[in-house]
Amino acid sequence: MPVGAVLLDRLRAALARYVILPSDEAGDAVALWIAATHAQPAWQHATRLVITAPEKRCGKSRLLDIIETTCHDPLITVNISPAALVRSIGEDPPTLLLDEADAVFGKKAADNHEDLRGLLNAGHQRGRPYVRWDAALRQPEHCPTFAMAALAGIGSMPDTIEDRAVMVRMRRRGPGERVQPFRTRRDAPALHELRDTLTAWVRSRLDALTDAEPDMPVEDRAADNWEPLIAVADVAGGSWPERARTACRVLTNAAEEDTTLGVRLLADLREVFGDAEALHGATILEALHKLDESPWADWYGRPFNARDLAKMLKPYGINSIKVKVSGQALQGYRREHLYDAWSRYLRPQQEGSGTPGTPGTSQVSDPAEVPGSGRRTEPEPGTPLLTSAVTEVPQVPDTPCCAGCGHPMDPALSAAGETTHPMCERSAS
Repeated sequence: MPVGAVLLDRLRAALARYVILPSDEAGDAVALWIAATHAQPAWQHATRLVITAPEKRCGKSRLLDIIETTCHDPLITVNISPAALVRSIGEDPPTLLLDEADAVFGKKAADNHEDLRGLLNAGHQRGRPYVRWDAALRQPEHCPTFAMAALAGIGSMPDTIEDRAVMVRMRRRGPGERVQPFRTRRDAPALHELRDTLTAWVRSRLDALTDAEPDMPVEDRAADNWEPLIAVADVAGGSWPERARTACRVLTNAAEEDTTLGVRLLADLREVFGDAEALHGATILEALHKLDESPWADWYGRPFNARDLAKMLKPYGINSIKVKVSGQALQGYRREHLYDAWSRYLRPQQEGSGTPGTPGTSQVSDPAEVPGSGRRTEPEPGTPLLTSAVTEVPQVPDTPCCAGCGHPMDPALSAAGETTHPMCERSAS
């Protein structure tokens, strides 16, 4: 097996020893991100790693501990001023690790940290310096901002940061999920040895990584975020090129499901419109309020109204106009004015995916009008029954289980030759 693949396998197994990650793909992504921090001179984009969880005690800080012990030149903090951040970044930048990021970017504190958010956004791309006035030299000073960064916190991060990030959503350990407690004095030396070996291997491949143009399974900003990770995987070889692209597809799709409210509104409007060419504003609002699991019925303690609708659609270049529906001309919206935003910000709608019951969608009053719905029709005598061949489903390999307690193990531990959970192994000894 190639040396790079062996090192990534060892790193992946180390993560599984101390942290329960939400999926194999998330574990692979974190391992690749750590490896990519050792090749920052090669990258055009400094991928952010955002680690979130719905509650406390989900392993965010522990994962950040392992990242700190294995990444390139970590600068870990629970808060940092914009000036301190800028002064910490040079030609060979550190890896910024920001724990308790929800305290920095939460609703109450976000307005006080706009400069920090701006720097983190700018530092995602090479060549976006922070410019300050040097009073002593009486001239502007251009300070670099480019540096890879990982942020951990409860809940969501600012949209602009998540858009530049690989997202890992942690969860609390379930029954039977066991990990080894991380003790710096005992465990850090072995991880530092792995880090140093990984650094030497990555730096020896720096030219290949700099010139890499990997085939990407995603486009645009997502491709910028994942290119360093997939480039590392391709150079490492073994199973990692395929695993990296699988992780990219899985985690990118999961991130796209958590859309902004603006995109959520566009998607809901597409559902509301159905096949209609135009709808009155009141009709749209009534339908929005009735959508299941939508925020529109309780919008900051009141129903979403016409002014809210106009305000949220304005950035997309969509304005209300007089529309005539059922002989009545009232303020509303036309499909042709929404279509451009739908095509740019939403996934293409599959044929037949329209939602029944939305305005503008033809409704069937008699079930007999639709074959197979409502009224059952018996086949004519002698008509052969339709059958379909049954495809044989391949056997799914059994999940590896701990020899000590019998509960499932992380496949990365099993692949590394482990047969028991770390804690079961310690208990047996």
